[in-house]
Amino acid sequence: MDWHQTNDPKLKSWVESANAADSDFPIQNLPFGVFSDASNTAPRVGVAIGDAVLDLSVLAREGLIEQDAALFAQASLNAFIATGRAQWRALRVRLSSLLNAENAELRDNAALREQAFVARKDARLHLPVDIPGYTDFYSSREHATNVGSMFRDPKNALLPNWLEIPIGYNGRASSVIVSGTPVRRPNGQIKLPDAERPIFGACRKLDIELEMGFIIGAPSELGDAIACEDAEAHIFGMVMLNDWSARDIQQWEYVPLGPFNAKGFATTISPWIVTLDALEPFRVQQPEQAPQPLEYLRHAGEHAFDIALEVDLRAAGDELAQTISRTNFRHMYWTMAQQLAHHTSGGCNVRVGDLMGSGTISGPTPDSCGSLLESTWNGQRPLQLASGQTRTFIQDGDELTLRGWCQGDGYRVGFGACGGTILPARDTA
Repeated sequence: MDWHQTNDPKLKSWVESANAADSDFPIQNLPFGVFSDASNTAPRVGVAIGDAVLDLSVLAREGLIEQDAALFAQASLNAFIATGRAQWRALRVRLSSLLNAENAELRDNAALREQAFVARKDARLHLPVDIPGYTDFYSSREHATNVGSMFRDPKNALLPNWLEIPIGYNGRASSVIVSGTPVRRPNGQIKLPDAERPIFGACRKLDIELEMGFIIGAPSELGDAIACEDAEAHIFGMVMLNDWSARDIQQWEYVPLGPFNAKGFATTISPWIVTLDALEPFRVQQPEQAPQPLEYLRHAGEHAFDIALEVDLRAAGDELAQTISRTNFRHMYWTMAQQLAHHTSGGCNVRVGDLMGSGTISGPTPDSCGSLLESTWNGQRPLQLASGQTRTFIQDGDELTLRGWCQGDGYRVGFGACGGTILPARDTA
């Protein structure tokens, strides 16, 4: 089987839950993650299929896949990712074959299935990679225009460099957390509008940033640059990403060097990494870029992806969540390849497991904003929730969940949930 055949929409699995039209994890997806469970508390590498997790360390130990079991009996995917693209694809092809409805090799081996599968509801999901470095970009034209209009001149919302450079900053890798981890409201310096000096206290304008992230799969050497047309070969896959933001802390601290404590307290990612090979059928043309980028930022073909995105808010005290934003990754002005090419253009090296955030993904309509800063226009237009509550920014006890998926013909390739609940700030007294 060629790896392209793993994307065939006609494929079905003998794992029946994977064949549901609304399953995030059909046989066409096969995303990688790290999990443990009550019967085996050691974290190891697995693949999501339907409502189950397939333990790759068991398959390797029993000789059903060619990779060494030691690659998967680990608390991160880094060792496997470092084996390279040919191995990623070989494993994808083999797993697609083993899980195919017509293949009895694993399907009819009840004893091995008992060892190799764990129900997803019973699995504890861990951070899937050890992240050496984290960079966050600012690549949605709609988002940048909204923010520029809000805080500067609406007629000159974009700064002169925005249309020339994929703007980014180096974030804090140590505070990247997996979905489901609670997020504590940060403390920091806040300069109130009429005050002469700042105060130190709990953030009053806590926000989300709806983003995607990509994971570096092939490293580069210090001093080298990755060409734009080669950049995707360095990407293992993608995750959902929430770049939690303390807007009031950010407003005071960001001049002259950009975000610091306002962004360093938590960044949440989804636990499953969806490979670029699984996303291949969902390529689309990126938005037109004018002026034409400089030569080192040019690439031919389609480098955007049609990924539907939603934000759900379950306000503290409410039983049900409410969708407060719907947008699409295809709106991003700068592509992942352009981001990586620019990141390394000065000789910055990248390492296996590095995380790159897309920047907030906003669309062209009022209901497609990727942050509360935009959807409430910095608190001036509160969101009215169905329960009767309102929100300008996030309150303690609120739960925010990001979701994303690519819609195929009778199936979807999903990322699962990327969520967190807000805890009160630590007492500074």
